[in-house]
Amino acid sequence: MTVSTAPSEDLRQETSSEELTASDVPWVVIVWNDPVNLMSYVSYVFQSYFGYSEAKAHELMMQVHTQGRSAVASGSREKMEQHAVAMHSYGLWATIQKQDQQ
Repeated sequence: MTVSTAPSEDLRQETSSEELTASDVPWVVIVWNDPVNLMSYVSYVFQSYFGYSEAKAHELMMQVHTQGRSAVASGSREKMEQHAVAMHSYGLWATIQKQDQQ
């Protein structure tokens, strides 16, 4: 009697590829509006920490100011957690979340 392992191997490959797809979804850092920090300071943080141009930093800051939040960076969860901690060290309110799929 012979036992074939092919179906279970195929199933494992299918599952692992689904897991890879789910884990490949990028994460984003969201900076939230707050009543404390000046708009010029928020722009300064985006320029100095992320290296954004003055125009890009201003655009993101205006999103924070007018829409209440802005996604300022995307990438791996670990890197976005580091960025969020850095934003906290600058006194900004920041969280991370999975990037919306559209």
